[in-house]
Amino acid sequence: MSDTNTSRRTITMTDRPPVTISEEQWPLIATARETEHDGQVECQANRRSKWFVGVRQHDDGRAIVYATYSYSTHWQGERDYGAKRGVMLPINSDVTSVIAAIRDVCADISDAECADGDAGRWQTLAAECIADMPAEEV
Repeated sequence: MSDTNTSRRTITMTDRPPVTISEEQWPLIATARETEHDGQVECQANRRSKWFVGVRQHDDGRAIVYATYSYSTHWQGERDYGAKRGVMLPINSDVTSVIAAIRDVCADISDAECADGDAGRWQTLAAECIADMPAEEV
């Protein structure tokens, strides 16, 4: 029996159909994000860009690594644009696999986004997401 109060999220995958998850069963364990807009106030901006990379992990060890980019504009003759990438890692994936997936997803979406100068931004977001992962006891 499904709980109607559980938040559901559909995540776009790379080279496979999207997956729909329960946010409660797949919590975010690491994220990195950035936004950019013209003007001083975002709600008055004519152009907005948003970058996001995240890692969700199920109790069984499966992980989903995904990234999104969106560009919205109010300028005549320009169009909105978005890109999404994601991978699902198998049960009991180790931290090295998750880190490699973060780097791969960010490199893949960087190629798809095609914005000049954003390759470095995706490398930075990958590093920030890796740094946001749960600390390892030593």
